[in-house]
Amino acid sequence: MGFEQLAELRDRLRAEKQQVKAESAKQPKRKPSSQAKPREQDPAVAAIWPLQKHFPLAFPVNPAPKVPLKEGIFKDAEQHLELLGLTREQLKLGISTWCRGSRYWASMQENAPRLDLAGQVAGTVTAAQALHAKQQASRQRSQDRRNRAKAKAQAPVADTAAVQAAD
Repeated sequence: MGFEQLAELRDRLRAEKQQVKAESAKQPKRKPSSQAKPREQDPAVAAIWPLQKHFPLAFPVNPAPKVPLKEGIFKDAEQHLELLGLTREQLKLGISTWCRGSRYWASMQENAPRLDLAGQVAGTVTAAQALHAKQQASRQRSQDRRNRAKAKAQAPVADTAAVQAAD
């Protein structure tokens, strides 16, 4: 291809580009569809977010460590349902989910301070409560190991079937 042909091709591509720009300028801009389906959200997570927003000392955002909550925190939080924009059931789900899991159980050390919604000390973790949390964490780790072993045991079967199908 010679120099003149390259120049002609360049001019033609520029003209096409300008034509596309002119046509797109004539068309009305599309707004994002408000009818798009919102992502499915875990109800427990949806209940925890308002707690973290309004009570950040009692419900710290990850990576901050969780803190042991005051016994009876549900009753205290129940007085703020309107502020939180939650129903009683949503609040119960959010707090019960928050108080389950390795991060919370790790915070439950003997004599650790328990905090109220304002982040003020409202008691301490007893030895029995710390032991219970330790047992819960151990139970969860055992369950996780069993689930991983079960998944691992099922994986080779699927791989073998794929290999046999390929033969």
